[in-house]
Amino acid sequence: MSRVKRISFLAFLAILAITSSVAQIANSPFSSFGVGDLHGTSFAQNQGMGGVGISNPSSWYINNQNPALLTYNFVTTFQAGMILENRTVNDGSSSVKNTNGNLNYLALAFPVLSGRWTTSLGLMPYSTAKYKFTVVEPVLNDQNTTLLSQKTGTGGLTQFYWSNGVKINKYLALGARASYFFGSIESDETQTLNQNRLVLFYPLVKTLSYAKGFGLSPAIYLHKDSISKKNFRISVGAVYDFKSNLKSEISTRIDQRSFRGQINDSTTISNEGSTLVLPQTYGGGISFGRPGFWTLAADLTILDYNQFKDFNGKTAATTTGIRSGVGFEYTPDQAGVSNYLRRITYRTGVSYEKYPYLVGSNEIKDYGINFGVSLPVGSISTIDLSLKVGKRGSILQNSIDENYFKLYFGMTFNDRWFIKRKFD
Repeated sequence: MSRVKRISFLAFLAILAITSSVAQIANSPFSSFGVGDLHGTSFAQNQGMGGVGISNPSSWYINNQNPALLTYNFVTTFQAGMILENRTVNDGSSSVKNTNGNLNYLALAFPVLSGRWTTSLGLMPYSTAKYKFTVVEPVLNDQNTTLLSQKTGTGGLTQFYWSNGVKINKYLALGARASYFFGSIESDETQTLNQNRLVLFYPLVKTLSYAKGFGLSPAIYLHKDSISKKNFRISVGAVYDFKSNLKSEISTRIDQRSFRGQINDSTTISNEGSTLVLPQTYGGGISFGRPGFWTLAADLTILDYNQFKDFNGKTAATTTGIRSGVGFEYTPDQAGVSNYLRRITYRTGVSYEKYPYLVGSNEIKDYGINFGVSLPVGSISTIDLSLKVGKRGSILQNSIDENYFKLYFGMTFNDRWFIKRKFD
């Protein structure tokens, strides 16, 4: 790796570390359900195609959605990314806008046996919760007294994973990802009784829910190259996430506070052990195209959240979730040196999600349209940009909806690491 690449690489890592320590995702009431908003495993280049990637391989990017596709990474690849979100939450009578950003992923892949076995390590959020509810209600038979209830929550689960892809023959590859999940969600619930603008009591219930445990995801990839004289490729892939039982603990503290915020009395209930269950999911994808020029792909993932149990080990109001997308990417001339615009990879796609959580008895649906580009830097590295514009929820069915856009920023470094030099 050249000196310029090393400096850029280290500088970007520093920016990511600072960003991840101070930033969170944008506030969303929908993230109060379960373990929060589920992130999926897409990287920036996949997001430009509607989030698809289970069946479309690449030699220059880590495929984090299907570990069997790691066999296409012939050189060492490092990828890192951030996400910026802007959400407008509407309840039919008013709206609130908020913007924030966070670290999205860090991943490294390198060949153990070139063309046969590639391994990858990564760190990325599994879920994120950030929400705030405020409700003001009159007290029955007392026009001068109101009850203000407020609930906030932050946190989520992170996953550290180790993936491997092994090529069985020229048509078949197998893969597996072992994940370690860890993290916590902290929630605060207050109720303030006001009488003629005087605070009568101010209790605070603070709950910290923590979980940790392992997960396993096997995968498969099949393809057929050289279809007709134009060298088309058709590919199919599948990934299965086993149900994961995470050890969870809940610590609760109840504070009785004065109107000045001073704690008059405190009661702590801690170390209530239970099991958080992340249910099985299974996904498949199909793609068709000319390698190095264009690819059309589609994915469908089923989230079987009828098995889900929360931090308390209790079942919740859940259903079967769906995550789907269709995407297209095009590179006019990957090896072109005279025209930079022809070396750029252009992407677009659409996505549809049905969340596994219910509001009342109604489902939460999400529709999005995506755009993206990968800008070449040097010979085989890129800056990856993607934009998703979408809408989640319905005022009629879910009481609120969200209009949002998400900007994904990633950098991909490719180089020949861990290869013994033959000449000095």
